Amino acid sequence: MLEKVRRRYILVKIDSEKGVNKRDFQNALWSSIVRLFGEYGASQVETTLIEYDEEKGTAILRCPHKTLSIVRSAMAAITRINNAEAAVHVLLVSGTLRALRKKSEEMFMPRKAKSICRNNHSLL
Repeated sequence: MLEKVRRRYILVKIDSEKGVNKRDFQNALWSSIVRLFGEYGASQVETTLIEYDEEKGTAILRCPHKTLSIVRSAMAAITRINNAEAAVHVLLVSGTLRALRKKSEEMFMPRKAKSICRNNHSLL
């Protein structure tokens, strides 16, 4: 019987000396996975880039839950992207894309905006 693939969605922040485009990030991640885990390990990962925001330097990736540790360690091992110093930081991990977006909004919303939202909500 086929086992259901449980997916994980990962929000990452890419810090680099210069802007990193989508293709360069994908190439850096893939080469890091191959370097650390070989071609067999890379074939198990099935990582998909869901969203990429070059201005903010953020990306959302999807991978199976069984390979989450492989993807996280490969991202931690990235030190250069397109011949520029770079670091990739995992900010959030979630089981659904909707929950990831909700958590990221809560996490990055300024405190004043949160209190305004709460005050407006209490008036309803």
